[in-house]
Amino acid sequence: MVARGLRALRGALRAGGRRFSTRPARAPAMDYQDAIRMLNTLQTNASYLEQVKRERGDPQAQLEAMQDFLERSGLKVEDLDRLNIIHVTGTKGKGSACAFTERILRNYGLKTGFYSSPHLVQVRERIRINGQPISKDLFNKYFWLVYNRLEETKDPEHGSMPAYFRFLTIMAFHVFLQEKVDLAVVEVGIGGTYDCTNIIRTPVVCGVSSLGIDHTSILGDTMEKIAWQKGGIFKPGVPAFTVAQPERPLEVLRERAQERKCPLYLCPELDDFEEGCRTLELGLAGAHQRSNAALALQLARTWLQCRGCQGLGELKEVPPSSELLGRPVPPAPAFRLTDAMIQGLRDTEWLGRTQVLSHGPVTWYLDGAHTTSSVQACVRWFRQAALNQDKPHDRSEVRVLLFNATGDRDTAALLKLLVPCHFDYAVFCPNFTEVSVANNADQQNFNVTLENALTRCLENQRTWTRLLEEKGGQDPWLPSPLRVGGLLQPTPARGSLLLVPPAPRPLNSPALVFPCLAQALRWVAQGRDPHLAAPAASGAHPHPAASSGAVLLREAAAVRVLVTGSLHLVGGALRLLDPALSQ
Repeated sequence: MVARGLRALRGALRAGGRRFSTRPARAPAMDYQDAIRMLNTLQTNASYLEQVKRERGDPQAQLEAMQDFLERSGLKVEDLDRLNIIHVTGTKGKGSACAFTERILRNYGLKTGFYSSPHLVQVRERIRINGQPISKDLFNKYFWLVYNRLEETKDPEHGSMPAYFRFLTIMAFHVFLQEKVDLAVVEVGIGGTYDCTNIIRTPVVCGVSSLGIDHTSILGDTMEKIAWQKGGIFKPGVPAFTVAQPERPLEVLRERAQERKCPLYLCPELDDFEEGCRTLELGLAGAHQRSNAALALQLARTWLQCRGCQGLGELKEVPPSSELLGRPVPPAPAFRLTDAMIQGLRDTEWLGRTQVLSHGPVTWYLDGAHTTSSVQACVRWFRQAALNQDKPHDRSEVRVLLFNATGDRDTAALLKLLVPCHFDYAVFCPNFTEVSVANNADQQNFNVTLENALTRCLENQRTWTRLLEEKGGQDPWLPSPLRVGGLLQPTPARGSLLLVPPAPRPLNSPALVFPCLAQALRWVAQGRDPHLAAPAASGAHPHPAASSGAVLLREAAAVRVLVTGSLHLVGGALRLLDPALSQ
């Protein structure tokens, strides 16, 4: 499929009067969309995961392959030492910790680079300078620079191109070096030991956010195995910090640090930084963000100290809380925060994580949680955020869950955690914004077909129904006057909706399946969100669950929608709910 896509793209370019060339001098003939389409031919994330699984027995071979790609692109590993890197891994919260860290250091007048994954709306979000995604022109420039160099250096010994994520990692290094950033915050893709970012030899400081169970087919099925993988980013003599972890995984991190002669410290709670001062305000909502902020403070302070930055003021150490004493990893001291640190925490933005969009009577709560621990944190945040909203005078409020999950994740475990939120409807759909994503190259995924994605959604619908039945049907705390069930499913040819009656069961299920995000969001909003068109009135006959639900959604004083389960789902929703992000 990759080869076929590559041939098709080249043919399309020739048909348009432009001949494909691997020479850098011809790069300006290509535009941003050409670059994204070519990038998509380098394998999708799912292919990369399969490649990692095949190679994981020999991590050194993986790093050597990555080093070979880097050198073919025109860089040496030692060139990366000039980037003054902060390297961060973890299962949940690593992106948020990176975002906090980058924002704090930008407040010191430093030019920052930030490499993260995945992207939500556009690929260029993964490579940021001073907090902003690089421009389309800059992305286009560096994409073709790297691509053409790799294409030109192919030979019988080096006949391959790097996979999607590896390519973007190499490209990010080129961007940061040539744009002369003062530092680069680099988020690990998956794991640590085998991750292609682990080609970094001498970061300034490393961080490990909260650990949990994810990517088990690659990282292992226990917290201890996953901790071993994450500890693979530790480097000799490079200070590293982690947040509070379960006892045994923390022991594994300590052992890994000792193996690698890396000084590892346990971050104090954010409460310790608030001694004698007001409660810190965070730009990212949710109690779980406090540990990410505490990690970011240690990473930023250590970087500033190691680079000998002036103007920090006196950082008076605060004794650690008694809870941190006696742990297998020594506690790092808290310290007095500077104004730049306080403001940085407050001004941090990180789309798709505990994000709220209020569009008239419809409020969207978006969080890309996709592990059991992160969904638990999401539920706590959603219930608190919804509780803090003004209640309608007539109490006519409808709650909707919009959910999808990908990969090898245990969706039954995730959905079970969401049942106590008392949703009136659960809506399942693929991550595709439209049934056809041909015109949206940034979100194309060659490894997932609509049929496969819908099969997963149908399984999720059945799981949700079973969970409600096991709970005893209608929850006594649920005020909804109506609970009906049904399924909306597309025909392969037209993507139109067909009625599929639910199987007989004691109680009906309030679950619907739609073929794409656009149709799901339009049904939920019912024309009441100015960014979304009203659902089409014509077409196939809808099931009563859709028609009766539409009445409730149109008449409710408030509609609260939680979008979760996948960052890709959240990204697709953001693209539709905030069109400016696509510009």
